[in-house]
Formats: sequence, structure tokens, C-alpha cells
Amino acid sequence: MFVAAAFFGTLLISGCAVRGEYRVYDPEYHDYHRWNHTENDYYVRWEDETHRHHRDFRQRDQQEQDQYWQWRHQHENGHGHDHGHTH
Repeated sequence: MFVAAAFFGTLLISGCAVRGEYRVYDPEYHDYHRWNHTENDYYVRWEDETHRHHRDFRQRDQQEQDQYWQWRHQHENGHGHDHGHTH
């Protein structure tokens, strides 16, 4: 019973982390972005294109975060906004 409880507890916690979505503030554009699967895909692409090692966005210093947001706004879906972008 203890093993089953530990297993389901771990499953519950990891499931929440996968679905977890949070907002990130972009100080240059004075707006918020929902950090979800779509935003993460852009972020991984930015890391690849700029030859950076993968790190959690929240662990990067402010200068690198600003560089990401500049890149991100240049690569939005042609209209300057996407579904993961909120004001």
C-alpha cells in the first residue's frame, strides 16, 4: 500500500508539472507571455539558433532573457501575436 501511495503521489506531482503553465513578463514590450508547450518550442529553437546550452528560462540572467524576448518578437506568427501571448 505504501509503494502504491508513493507511485501515485509521484505521478500526480509529475502530471501537474507537465501541464503546468505560467506567465512570464517581458519588460521590453511590457506584456506577459504564457509559458506553455508552444512558448517552450520557441525557446528551444532560440537556444539552438543562438548556440546556447539548454537551461530553464527562469535560470537565465536578465540580459539573456531580454535577448530571448527580442528574438521571440521577431519570430511571432507574422502578425506580432500568437495564442501564447497575452497583454
